[in-house]
Amino acid sequence: AIWEVDLATGRHRVFASGLRNPNGMAWAPGSGALWTVVNERDELGSDLVPDYLTSVRDGDFYGWPYSYYGTHVDQRVTPPRPDLVATATVPDYALGPHTASLGLASSAGSRLPAAYAEGMFVGQHGSWNRRPHSGYKVIFVPFAGGQPSGAPVEVLTGFLSERGTAFGRPVGVALAADGALLVADDVGDVVWRVTAAR
Repeated sequence: AIWEVDLATGRHRVFASGLRNPNGMAWAPGSGALWTVVNERDELGSDLVPDYLTSVRDGDFYGWPYSYYGTHVDQRVTPPRPDLVATATVPDYALGPHTASLGLASSAGSRLPAAYAEGMFVGQHGSWNRRPHSGYKVIFVPFAGGQPSGAPVEVLTGFLSERGTAFGRPVGVALAADGALLVADDVGDVVWRVTAAR
């Protein structure tokens, strides 16, 4: 769940629920909508369930643990809750199965090339239980009119050997004050700084 807290009064409430493992949140420029990346459930095979990028709307339910990607029922969960499943919100954008998308940053203020002017950067830590591996990179999801628009673009790759050994695993992503993209790598123990070619 994502909670809303009033700092003046200390009152809190659930803003949105049914998000299994939301990591990273960012505001979309223009619309001001809140977005997050979500790590979905495991043990349904290498191709299920896709991790996703979604806007988070007040009062919405996103399925966990009863369903995934909208109303796809997870038969392993008992007792079932068809009443909740019927209300499940379909996420906005699939990021692929088991990518472990852990970081999210709006491109607003980026000094990267114009192709990265509107959208979200996503740090994908990478799969631990999928063959072939997925993730292990930083991608950019282009937006138009406040919504994802088009295929993801690979921004930073090379973290995985041909044999599947991780040289690095991107986690957090953020923009520096000068507009460079910063990427935390918790296997390489470094922070990468990505800038436009001069």
